[in-house]
Amino acid sequence: MTRLKRAFLFLLPLALFHSTAGLRAQTTPTPTDVFVVIRAGRLFDSEKGAFLPARTIIVKNNLIDSVGENLPVPSGARVIDLSRYTVLPGMIDAHTHLLYLEDPSSNLTMEGIKALTVEGTTLRALRGAARGRTFLNAGITSVRDLGNSGHFGDVALRIAIAEGSVDGPRMYVSGPGLSPEGGQFPGVQSKYRQIAEEEYRIIRGAEDARLAVRENVTYGARVIKIYSNNTPNPAYLSMDEMKAIVEEAKLLRVKVAAHATNDIAVRRAVEAGVDSIEHGYEVKDETLALMKQKGVALVPTDIDDFSLKRYVERQRKPGPAPSLTGFLNSSRERLRRAVAAGVTIVSGSDNYIDMGMPQGEAARRVLFAYRESGMEPVQILQSATVNAARLIGDQRLGVLKAGSFADIIAIEGDPVQDFNAIEKIKFVMKNGKVYVE
Repeated sequence: MTRLKRAFLFLLPLALFHSTAGLRAQTTPTPTDVFVVIRAGRLFDSEKGAFLPARTIIVKNNLIDSVGENLPVPSGARVIDLSRYTVLPGMIDAHTHLLYLEDPSSNLTMEGIKALTVEGTTLRALRGAARGRTFLNAGITSVRDLGNSGHFGDVALRIAIAEGSVDGPRMYVSGPGLSPEGGQFPGVQSKYRQIAEEEYRIIRGAEDARLAVRENVTYGARVIKIYSNNTPNPAYLSMDEMKAIVEEAKLLRVKVAAHATNDIAVRRAVEAGVDSIEHGYEVKDETLALMKQKGVALVPTDIDDFSLKRYVERQRKPGPAPSLTGFLNSSRERLRRAVAAGVTIVSGSDNYIDMGMPQGEAARRVLFAYRESGMEPVQILQSATVNAARLIGDQRLGVLKAGSFADIIAIEGDPVQDFNAIEKIKFVMKNGKVYVE
């Protein structure tokens, strides 16, 4: 194609736009604003960590217009009476895998290969859409989806939800995770290494790491997921690779989430400049202090007693059930130390196990894991609202105030007095649209 022809094809749409702009302005009516008025019995102020008495929330289209006491009702507004309930910002799960669900009786490698070779990206995205609806039903209106979705299947699902083709939570997606050799497929022979490359972006050097960030962002990622260590495989990304990733991500204005399960992986990722540590099961006090100093959030993907029991039952393995008491005690002790150190805690379920229940409900159980570790109800609710919003980097999320997204849920009861109230979802609105009423 000649340079002149390329210029002509570039300018043609602009010419057509300007020639028809006047006509469209005359023939397309201005849409009428839609108002919804919500009367809340109690309202959770996530920024202050306080419950306020009765408030009126006025929603204009997809945003909150105002919040106050006894506000006048706009003409023609729909009024929703939630005066019997506690109203909160829509919850955020900052670590999900909507396109991946694993049979607990199988193993990571076989389930991963099945997802790639039997399901394929299209079917995984369709099933992810169905799972996404269960998150809405559970009061989770936004998620940060971190890989295990093939080559950008998560981007396709995000677009479908955003355009209204399917119902689901607002998605902030990573595309393929940036991993050392082998991804998270232990036992795969070297001649089949391309299998891991179908699910992960394997990094081979600092310049390749920069290229991987550019690839992911170009094809729709809005957060970068890296594997500081790629457990259960034994490798680590190099410091040069991680620093290159962080530098390129900052240039492109996206944040970096680091899978890191042991103290070495956590410390190296923090020193490289990541924004969040995912999992962090083993971490020393001095590393937690460094996280606090650098403002790195911890996303503890912990498990509660109910979910652990259900997981063991669904493994369907003969013989006595394995004792996981030591793991539970260690993870809970680590979370208590992180809270005491002042590290920002952000809720993330990492729920990719088929628990035989709607995935959104299973994911919400992570909040009970935090409660069992001793976090206070208000701290937990902040981890799933304003803290997660700040990590994502969108001030319109996780709060109920003028200018924020109209992501609003209502529960029956007082979660401070009875934390089980968070399971009693009576109302869900996302982006101004009611999904549960």
